[in-house]
Amino acid sequence: MAWLDALRGIAALVVVFDHSSYSFMAEFRRELMPDFNTSRYGIMVFFLVSGYIIPASLERRGCVRTFWVGRLFRIYPLWAAVVTAVLAANLVGIAQVRDFGGQSAASVAVAHVTLLQELLATPNLLLVLWTLSYEMAFYLLVVALFTVRLHRRSAEVSVTLAVLAAVSVLAGVTLPASALSGALGAGPLIALASIAMVVAICCASAKAPVLRVFGGVLGGVLALVLVPFNGGVPMWEGLVILAVMFLGTAIYRAQHGESTWRYAACAAIVVVACAVGSAYRYGDGSNFTRRGWTVAFLLAVLTFGAGLALRRRRLPRWLIGLGTISYSVYLVHPVLLAVNDGTIGRWQRDNPLLEVAFYAVLLPLCVLTYRYIEAPGQSCGRKLAGRMQRP
Repeated sequence: MAWLDALRGIAALVVVFDHSSYSFMAEFRRELMPDFNTSRYGIMVFFLVSGYIIPASLERRGCVRTFWVGRLFRIYPLWAAVVTAVLAANLVGIAQVRDFGGQSAASVAVAHVTLLQELLATPNLLLVLWTLSYEMAFYLLVVALFTVRLHRRSAEVSVTLAVLAAVSVLAGVTLPASALSGALGAGPLIALASIAMVVAICCASAKAPVLRVFGGVLGGVLALVLVPFNGGVPMWEGLVILAVMFLGTAIYRAQHGESTWRYAACAAIVVVACAVGSAYRYGDGSNFTRRGWTVAFLLAVLTFGAGLALRRRRLPRWLIGLGTISYSVYLVHPVLLAVNDGTIGRWQRDNPLLEVAFYAVLLPLCVLTYRYIEAPGQSCGRKLAGRMQRP
C-alpha cells in the first residue's frame, strides 16, 4: 500500500500550495487557476484513494461496528485538536473564524461534529473541512451497500452516479446551493440529519440483521439526499465526487480478482466522459473554469493510474512518509495560514521563499501532530475494535 501513501503525499502538497499561494504567490495563482485547478486536482486524488481503500477496510473487518470505530478514531482526534486550536487562536485575536451567517452556536457545533456541515448549509470552520462531508457521505453509502449485500457492485454504482450527473446537466437541472436548507430551514435540517445519522450508525452497528439493514439503508438515503440536493458544490459535481470514489473501489476489485479489468476500465471511461462532459456543459463561473477543472480532473485520474501501475516499484521513503502524515498536513495547514493572515498578513507580491518557508514550518509540525495525536488515536481505535471482534 506504499503507493497509496505516495499519492496522498502528492495530493497534500498540491492542496497546501493551492491555499498557501493565496498569501505568498497570489499573482502566480491567478495566472494558473484558469488552466489548472490545483485544489480539485489534489482533492480528486484523495477521493480516488479513499474509494480504493475504505470499502476494503470494511470488508476486511466484516463488521460495521468496528468499521465505524476505526473511522471515528482515525478522523476525530486530529479534527478535535485542529478545531480547538483555531477557536483558541480566534479567542486570543491571532486568527479569525468565518462568519456563520446568523446560525446558532449549537447548530454550527452539531453540524460540524457530524462532519456533514458542508451538506447542511453551515459554513466550514476551516475551508478544507468541506471534503470530510463528502467522505462521510461515502462512508454511509458504503455501509448501506454492505448491509444489503450489494457492496461488490462498485462499478455499477460509479457509472450510475456519473450518468446521473451528466443527465442533470443536460436536462438543465440547476438547484441553488443548499436547496433543502432553503426550503426547510438550516436549523431543522441540521437536527433531522444529525438524528438520522446517529440512528443509522447505531442501527447498522447492531447485532440484529433487521436493524443492520434499516440503519444501513437510512444512512445511504441520507447521503443520497444531502449530496445532490443540499451540497455546497453543484449537483453534478457532488454526484461526480461520489462516482469517483466508487470508481476507486471498482479498481480495487479488479486488482484483487473480484471483477475484471475490462469491467473497471469501461466504468472509468464512462465516469471520465460524464465528468468532463458535465464540466464542459456547466460552463465557466466566477471561481470555476471548465478548462481548469477538466485538466485537474484528468491529471488526477492519470496520477492515480500511474501510482497503480508503479505499485510494485520501490518508492522514495520521504514520499511515503509524507503520505503517512498527509491527514495532518491537510488539516493543520489552514490553521497556520489563518494565524499568518491574522498576524503578519498577506503579502502583496509573489515570494517563493516564503512559500518554501511555510512548508518548512508546516511539515515538522505535522510530524509531531501525527506522532502525538493521530497515531495514538488510531492505536486506541484498533484496540477497541479488536476487543469488539473477540468472541
